[in-house]
Amino acid sequence: EVQLQASGGGLVQAGGSLRLSCTASGSTFDDYAIGWYRQAPGQERELVASIWKDGKNTYYAVGVKYRFTISRDSAKNSVFLQMNSLKPEDTAVYYCNVQPPLAPYWGQGTQVTVSS
Repeated sequence: EVQLQASGGGLVQAGGSLRLSCTASGSTFDDYAIGWYRQAPGQERELVASIWKDGKNTYYAVGVKYRFTISRDSAKNSVFLQMNSLKPEDTAVYYCNVQPPLAPYWGQGTQVTVSS
């Protein structure tokens, strides 16, 4: 069955960087747009960035553009999110999924905590 696993989160100081990885198993996601989503406690899940199957067309939410970069490597069946200049407000659980998302593929995400 299809599974999407997010990894690479951790605890960093404001201004630091993290690189998140999303890897699919059970199936390739080369034919799908992939999104990174995040959810802070008490907040709704939001789309942070997405990348089209062509690996070129991208979307970034207001507030992360120019700091975050989404990319994909079809050879590794993976999608990445490079996060630079992290801010405390970036603290959340980060998930990857197809875009538009499918509920069974959310997984548990990876925690990103940015200290001030």
